[in-house]
Amino acid sequence: MPTLHENVSLKSFNTFGIESRARYFVQCASTAEVTAAVDQAAGRGWPRLVLGGGSNLLLTRDFPGLVMHMSNRGIALVETRADAFVVRAAAGESWHGLVLHTLDAGWNGLENLALIPGTVGAAPLQNIGAYGVELESVFESLDALDTQTGAVVTLKREACGFAYRDSIFKGVARDRYVILEVSLRLPRNKPPAIDYADLRAWFARLGVSQPGAREVCAAVVAIRRAKLPDPAVAGNAGSFFKNPLVAADKFAALKVFYPDLPGYAQPGGAVKLAAGWLIDHAGWKGRTLGGAAVSQTQALVLVNRGGAVAADVLALAQAIQADIRARFGVELIPEPVLV
Repeated sequence: MPTLHENVSLKSFNTFGIESRARYFVQCASTAEVTAAVDQAAGRGWPRLVLGGGSNLLLTRDFPGLVMHMSNRGIALVETRADAFVVRAAAGESWHGLVLHTLDAGWNGLENLALIPGTVGAAPLQNIGAYGVELESVFESLDALDTQTGAVVTLKREACGFAYRDSIFKGVARDRYVILEVSLRLPRNKPPAIDYADLRAWFARLGVSQPGAREVCAAVVAIRRAKLPDPAVAGNAGSFFKNPLVAADKFAALKVFYPDLPGYAQPGGAVKLAAGWLIDHAGWKGRTLGGAAVSQTQALVLVNRGGAVAADVLALAQAIQADIRARFGVELIPEPVLV
């Protein structure tokens, strides 16, 4: 059993910088330590919370059970195929660190997902995505401890139920699996994806028509840093709301009143709206409530101005949701997991 600590502050373990305390806390650096921690929590009737980078999380209270912080490490090439490299990474690895490692090794494919905060193990929960690429498109499988059976199982892409910023790990299997490792299928000889509007504009300004993976990575990092506040400066969990999906006729009706409203056609006929545009258009950018505020640079991001408590963030989020619902008839759904 890894060393058990009591009454531990979680402020440094969540990028919002919200003060919360764990009744019990362990660092898990191996599968054996994960198994031992899960067994101890089950034997004592403690609820469990698995933490990675804490970058997609809002802690709303002190946690009354066992917090397991994933600190296992390791990145390895496990298979070379004619069309892809298969790379395995431990759940405790930094996601952005993995992106840089793969690019250094010549295994391209993750460049659009650069600078996304958090750990490798958290990536499948959210089916992370950015700049036209989602994790699902390069996902091979993951290994996880099944807490119901005590066995380590391998789940392929189809079993994970990936959807837009969603998976079974946020829904029906939220508390069942502890992700240990993730395997990614990185395509060989495939040009980087630059169809996303921000990337097209970036390379058009540079006069570059076919950028390499490293150039795309550098562009993504620069764009993200210009748009998104640094959690080290203003605590935040990145985009606080998902971009909502609406029916095509709903989008057409909104365009009558809001001609500048951006929309992106989706498979199946739905249209994805830009939540940031809705929030900005409603006048929320820069507004504050208690210790929380809407970022001055990106309306989709809620920030801790210093000393915010979870109630401040929740109240601000709920006020925004109510206003967007009243103005546009659109429901905004939070991205971060609320604990």
